Amino acid sequence: MRYVTTIGEKEFLVEILDERRVMVDGKVYDVDFNALTEQPVYSLLVDGRSYEAYVNPVEEAWHVMMFGRFYPALVEDEREKRLRAASSSKVAKGGDFHLKAPMPGLVVDIPVQEGQQVAEGDVLIVLESMKMQNELKSPRDGKVTSIRVKQGQSVEQHQIMLRVD
Repeated sequence: MRYVTTIGEKEFLVEILDERRVMVDGKVYDVDFNALTEQPVYSLLVDGRSYEAYVNPVEEAWHVMMFGRFYPALVEDEREKRLRAASSSKVAKGGDFHLKAPMPGLVVDIPVQEGQQVAEGDVLIVLESMKMQNELKSPRDGKVTSIRVKQGQSVEQHQIMLRVD
């Protein structure tokens, strides 16, 4: 699993390789993470060095206290973060909108046709990535003027798949 962890203004790409290894921004660490008591206090061994942290989940984030310092941490699944960014990007109310693949994947369904009127929130393309099907929706009302992919086609990240005017 790959996650984007944001602490303050800094983002870290974290990939869990297995039960004992984690990659952070391309560097692999040997880790051991255990709860010490019924309280949210954890022992963390990283490459043989011991750390103790108070970790408390709060709403959509984590509050971490380590070495007397407080770190609010937001941990997001990398795929979900990309999808959210793609769907929440600012889109002009006029002109054309190019739907780009937020990640590499396989087009499993195109429930619209060229010339069809669509409303904000209508599903334009269903893209499968990492064994998950993702509905890519229209960010505004308009007309589908161009479809550049076909059902069953593989797409690369940022590839233009469809246009709405």
